Amino acid sequence: MLTCRSVWKKLTPLARASSTLCRLNVRRAGLNNGGPVRVPAANMSTGPSGGGREKQLYVVLVGAAALAGGVYAYRTVKSDQRRYQERIDDLSSRPQKAAAQQTAVPLNESEPSATEATETAVEATETEPVAEPEPEAAPSPEEPIPPAPEAEAAAPAETSETVPVQTPAVDATPASSKVPSHAPYLLIGGGTASFAAARSIRARDPGARVLIVTEESELPYMRPPLSKELWFSDDSSVTETLRFKQWNGKERSIYFQPPSFYIQIEELASAENGGVAVLSGRKVVHMDVRGNKVKLDDDTEISYNKCLIATGGVPRNLQALERAGEEVMKRTTLFRKIDDFKSLDKVSRDVKSITIIGGGFLGSELACALGRKSSESGLEVLQMFPEKGNMGKVLPEYLSNWTTEKVQKEGVKVISEALVKSVTLKDDKLEIKLKDGRLVKTDHIVAAVGLEPNVDLAKSAGLEVDSDFGGFRVNAELQARSNIWVAGDAACFYDIRLGRRRVEHHDHAVVSGRLAGENMTGANKPYWHQSMFWSDLGPDVGYEAIGIVDSSLPTVGVFAKATAKDTPKAATEKSGTGIRSESETEDTAVSPVASSTPSPAVEQNRDNYGKGVIFYLRDKVVVGIILWNVFNRMPVARKIIKDGEEHADLNEVAKLFNIHED
Repeated sequence: MLTCRSVWKKLTPLARASSTLCRLNVRRAGLNNGGPVRVPAANMSTGPSGGGREKQLYVVLVGAAALAGGVYAYRTVKSDQRRYQERIDDLSSRPQKAAAQQTAVPLNESEPSATEATETAVEATETEPVAEPEPEAAPSPEEPIPPAPEAEAAAPAETSETVPVQTPAVDATPASSKVPSHAPYLLIGGGTASFAAARSIRARDPGARVLIVTEESELPYMRPPLSKELWFSDDSSVTETLRFKQWNGKERSIYFQPPSFYIQIEELASAENGGVAVLSGRKVVHMDVRGNKVKLDDDTEISYNKCLIATGGVPRNLQALERAGEEVMKRTTLFRKIDDFKSLDKVSRDVKSITIIGGGFLGSELACALGRKSSESGLEVLQMFPEKGNMGKVLPEYLSNWTTEKVQKEGVKVISEALVKSVTLKDDKLEIKLKDGRLVKTDHIVAAVGLEPNVDLAKSAGLEVDSDFGGFRVNAELQARSNIWVAGDAACFYDIRLGRRRVEHHDHAVVSGRLAGENMTGANKPYWHQSMFWSDLGPDVGYEAIGIVDSSLPTVGVFAKATAKDTPKAATEKSGTGIRSESETEDTAVSPVASSTPSPAVEQNRDNYGKGVIFYLRDKVVVGIILWNVFNRMPVARKIIKDGEEHADLNEVAKLFNIHED
């Protein structure tokens, strides 16, 4: 543009001079003839004396100016093309240079800290003029994705100038200038519910622009494998790859989608077809509900049209541990995230004794996982809880006792009816003193005592928190305000069948996130789905549950002899998936109708509960069901709870699950 302007300035005087000369010639010719102005074409070369030379001079000047301008423009264009090509070649070579520099750096040392990532982003901004973006330098979405999952955790479509390929974190601390000032769909939280909502929004609104803001430095990932399959991997580098073999033998990554699924933060506002962007390492600290905007921990503000709160929860801690001081907490793991899995795996290799406090799902799963490893490494694994048996708050007492024996067979020393009074550090050992006087010495503690819903935004947003169940109170459509929805662990929703509830399981996060995403695009659907949850005590024993499963309720259990196919491993081999809740469907289940003929008594083997169905009753109506080593029958259980009918003989209802088939 500057070149054309300079050429025009040089040619303008010549054009004006030639125009004046032409007008004078025409006027002179008209006066000499004494009549109307008639200029024959031949007069340009054979006109009156004194006019021919001027015309010849005009032609020469115009021709010379045109020739000089053409030569100058040609040279300028060629020079610009050469400089542009050199620029492109330089930018294209930077990814290879960066990769070469990172080759000798181990993965766990190549992750940039928050300060380093910010400095890199600022440096890139200073060296790359904003007015000259080079899209050719960005990695092509059609390039093959490396099989290693550390690449799956890398920044989605982030330029290789700012984030090395090996880095598993996604643009951990992007420069504030990259953060869009507005997001039509803003999702707070980067967990399962948020990802499910993003996918649902894009399905109903293909051009939607979705921004996920998460405190973690990771792309959205599933949490169940952190306490299940990852611990049974034979790969010594599993903490780096985060890939695992499911019970069915198939391998997959812990991440829902690779980086190519997402778009860059700075492209969100201009992406023609929309997309999903992840802003990681950032926390929403304030919500202005009236102004439809939020403030991040770096004072950046983002406005929105629709907002989802999917902040999940934080692990609870014991007061005895909180009072114990910093040195004790350094030797304590509150298990929740990828970093917790990595650190606990390292600890299990370095210490001689680990004590797990908690007898629920997480505590029992970790106890079995570490117990199985202990047979090879000599690690002592202890599990203590206040109940009489494992999962005593969920399972009926007889089944809880049987489960405790199963955990002990995995190499775990179980300490039941244990209430922690104090924890101290003495002689490089943690001493756990129980209220009944017992003393337990260990090297490391894992606290698995439940989850506290993250409702930090309730105060600034003016949202109601449920006093009984915790979490943000929402209606059956998961809506807290006219343009704010809540999903996942942080949602206290109204169950149209079982009343107000709050659920902390993977399947609920998937289903509630999906429904919230649909409602954010105008679906207005109530949350009628009965989400399920499952727990595996290794590849041989597992159960699936739905509804309200509380050991304080009356229960009826119907059991049968188990076969080789009645295990979590066999179930996933048959279904082809490792995350069982992702494979379940809304198939039409047969309505349970009691048989008109009396059913034979079902004999329960109290020494070996191989497989069976446990019904939880409230006012003689089934409100919860556990399928013990019975798989792929969840639609039937959901149908029973949805009908809400009384049943004269639950043995007949149990037949619907085909537990007596060989």
